[in-house]
Amino acid sequence: MFAIIGIVVVFGAVVSGYLMEHGKMLVLLQPAELIIIGGAGIGTLLIANPLHLLKRIATGLPGIIKESRYNKGMYLDSLKMMFELFGRARRDGLVALESDTDNPAKSAIFTKYPAFLNDHHLLHFVCDTLRLVASNAVEAFELDQMVELDMDVHHHDATQPAAALTTMADSLPGLGIVAAVLGVVITMGALGGPPELIGHKVAAALVGTFLGILLCYGLIGPLAAKLAKAADDEHAYLHVLRVAMASFIKGTAPIIAVEVARRAIPGHVRPTFHELEGFCRGKEGAEAPKAEAAA
Repeated sequence: MFAIIGIVVVFGAVVSGYLMEHGKMLVLLQPAELIIIGGAGIGTLLIANPLHLLKRIATGLPGIIKESRYNKGMYLDSLKMMFELFGRARRDGLVALESDTDNPAKSAIFTKYPAFLNDHHLLHFVCDTLRLVASNAVEAFELDQMVELDMDVHHHDATQPAAALTTMADSLPGLGIVAAVLGVVITMGALGGPPELIGHKVAAALVGTFLGILLCYGLIGPLAAKLAKAADDEHAYLHVLRVAMASFIKGTAPIIAVEVARRAIPGHVRPTFHELEGFCRGKEGAEAPKAEAAA
């Protein structure tokens, strides 16, 4: 929602200031300039990126208008889920986790958290790690390194759409100059004509530069930054799960393991100690905040 408001504010402020100086809106309506800049910008995106990345950009952009799903409610739900998994492992042994990790759709624990269960990457991230824990085939330090490697690879992939859009945004001012130069070429061909016609063509050429700069710094650049922040939010969430599992693998009690993970949650969505303890232990009145719309 705030992304839409921001876009409206950017273009509204530019147009309002222009009109306050008695500018004419019809002068800014230059379809040819927009086709040159927009078409060439999309072309650079197609040239520089493979198909799978273009698909990720297309699927990721609609999520920009929503707030991040990694809010306090999701962190509380996730840590309670980890607390229940760790508690079961403590009671019944690590081997008991195999029934949950091998078939999460039928797990008594995972099925209580549908938002987590339906996110295949998060589910595999936790299940694959706990499966290795249950097998006792890897030492705690080596397992933590493996999880960190998995996170780094995923974060690199998640930031690629933002990097691609940033490259496109950087090209727009230059493409605006291209459109302006073409406008000047057309203007030179009209020399000797009526002054009004020449003035209109010069204005059209300058609009090309204006559009290139505005689209770069007022739209595409901020959209790329928003995508990058979404990737960072997911990376922070995975780090919290990693800390929880690493703490438990080292022999920490379940409630202490999730408390250690709570300390890794970003400050603006971090629950308090009493909120987490009450929610995990199911104390009366301890409820997670309602989760916001998923991105």
